[in-house]
Amino acid sequence: MKGYYLAAFAACMLGGCNKHDGAAGNAANAAPMNNAAATAVVPAAAPTDAASYLAKAGAGDLFEIESSRAILAKSPGKAVADFADMMVKAHSQSTAKLKAAAKSAGLTDAPPALDADQKTKLDSIKAADGSAAVTAYLAAQRDAHAAALALHQGYAASGDMPALKAAAQEIVPVVQHHIDMLGKLPGA
Repeated sequence: MKGYYLAAFAACMLGGCNKHDGAAGNAANAAPMNNAAATAVVPAAAPTDAASYLAKAGAGDLFEIESSRAILAKSPGKAVADFADMMVKAHSQSTAKLKAAAKSAGLTDAPPALDADQKTKLDSIKAADGSAAVTAYLAAQRDAHAAALALHQGYAASGDMPALKAAAQEIVPVVQHHIDMLGKLPGA
């Protein structure tokens, strides 16, 4: 349980790295996040057992897919719609990659479930309209991707199943690419 709170704390701290506070904040945050500093702390906070890793990764993918579908239903601008489409495809692929790795390791992967925070963020996106929905979506995606990067980097470094560690390592650059793309979106 202690590891869960450390992971949540790390995700919250990392999620704040891409927040914007006006024009000065936008200039300060224009550079990509320094992941070297983040990785120094992350491995200790990420779950190292396969079951916890799969549960968190599955919930993260589910959230990114469902929140992207929710924003697509609201007809956002082209850049956000393109990003959301990419999220649905990429996170469906990472879910499939982890399921295959779990199967090859002889594990049964339970169906993913959103945590309370993910449910709240998804509900906020669904309830909002127009630019408020886009703002809620982009903020949720920044937080979710920071947490996903910490999760996959940590498991790749310290996980207990070689097949899942390899899959996590393959997912890390994909998540980093998503973070980079988020930084280029209007209003991000």
